[in-house]
Amino acid sequence: MKPSNIKKDYYGGALMIFIGLISAYAGLGYRTGTPARMGPGFFPVAIGVLLALTGLLIAVFARSQTGQAKPAIDHGHGHGLPDLRGCVCIILGTLAFLLFGVYGGLVPATFAIVFISALGDRDNTLTQAVLLALAMCAVAVVVFWWGLRLQLPLFQWGG
Repeated sequence: MKPSNIKKDYYGGALMIFIGLISAYAGLGYRTGTPARMGPGFFPVAIGVLLALTGLLIAVFARSQTGQAKPAIDHGHGHGLPDLRGCVCIILGTLAFLLFGVYGGLVPATFAIVFISALGDRDNTLTQAVLLALAMCAVAVVVFWWGLRLQLPLFQWGG
């Protein structure tokens, strides 16, 4: 890894730690509750702590990479322009989720967002994208429809 990339990762991790700790501290001003009966401060505290821990891992990993060379990743385009495939797929996946959420239900909406977003990674194949989307549909059904009783039907035709 280049020394400039190490600095970027290190400072980015430190910034994540800072923002995470501020979020967690701000969330403590509200009632947090318990995981079974969450209060309004539970989510900001939980996300803040997770963000701080993620930043810590990034900073520690960047610190341990000092002096080690990391091979460059070549995605097959040498024109110097940014690769927008990932951004476009994520935006299209989100729009598909909105459309299918209203007109198709939870399962088609989840499949659409995961499948289209997975295609944004050039390393994913169609088979991998389909398998990932099917697995996430199963998780969404268990967590959101069965566990949390989300008021979105699994399947529906029309709005």
